[in-house]
Amino acid sequence: MHGKDIRMERIMDRKSGKMIIVPLDHGVSQGPITGLIDLCGTVDAVAEGGATAVLGHVGLALHGHRRSGEDIGLILHLSASTSLGPDPNNKVIVNTVTQALKMGADAVSVHVNIGADSEASMLADLGRISIECMEWGMPLLAMMYPRGRKISEENGCEYVKLAARVASELGADIVKTVYTGDPDSFREVTEGCSVPVVVAGGSKMNDLEMLKVIEGSMIGGAAGISIGRNVFQHKNPRAFLHAARAVLMEKRTAQEALEIVRGS
Repeated sequence: MHGKDIRMERIMDRKSGKMIIVPLDHGVSQGPITGLIDLCGTVDAVAEGGATAVLGHVGLALHGHRRSGEDIGLILHLSASTSLGPDPNNKVIVNTVTQALKMGADAVSVHVNIGADSEASMLADLGRISIECMEWGMPLLAMMYPRGRKISEENGCEYVKLAARVASELGADIVKTVYTGDPDSFREVTEGCSVPVVVAGGSKMNDLEMLKVIEGSMIGGAAGISIGRNVFQHKNPRAFLHAARAVLMEKRTAQEALEIVRGS
C-alpha cells in the first residue's frame, strides 16, 4: 500500500468503500452563508452524522477542521471564484498540492466547468495538478460540471458522461458530478468512468427529493455523495446524514430513510 491508498482510506468508509463528502467551500464564492458561519460547529455536526470527509479551502484547515469531536477526512479545494466576478464559471488555482500536504490534507480537489469559455485553462490546471498528485501520492477529486453556451442541459447524460470521462483520462482519482435524473442514465456515467464517481447535491431540495437522488445514484453505480447546502443548511445535519448513510451503506430506500430524519 502506498501513500495515495492510505490517504484515500481517510476520506471513505473502510467497510463499504463509500464516501460521504460534505463540501464547505461556499464561503469563498458566497461569503458567510447560513451553515458556514461557525465552521467548527458545522464540521463537528457532519462528523457526528457520519460524513467521511469535509472539503474546503485553506480557511477550513486553519479555522475549522479537527478542533473537537469525531475525526473526519480533510480535502482541500485548490480552485476558486466568487459570485461577483465577471465569469463565476472561470475557476483559478489558489493553492498547491505541496501546501495542502503541509497543512495535513488527505486529498485535494479542483473544479472544471466543461464547455465554459475558460475550459482550456481549467483543463490545463487539472492535468498539471494530477501529475503533481501522482508525484506526492495525494488523492485528487475532480469536480466536473457541464456548463457553457454549447450545453443545453447541464445534467444531460451525454454531457455528464463526457465530463466524468475527461477527469478519469486526465488522472483524477475521484470524480464529482451531477446526477442525470435516473439510475439507468447515471450508470452510463459510472460505467464510462474508470474511477469512483460521487454525486453532487446541487440546489436546495426537500429531504425526500435529495434522498431519492442518493438512492438513484447508488443504483446507478455511484461510490458516494458530495453534498453541501442540503446538509450544512439542514435544520438537523446529523439526522439527514444518518438517513443518507442508511441509503448508502444499508441499501434502505429513500422513503425508509426519510423516517430517520422525521424521527430525530
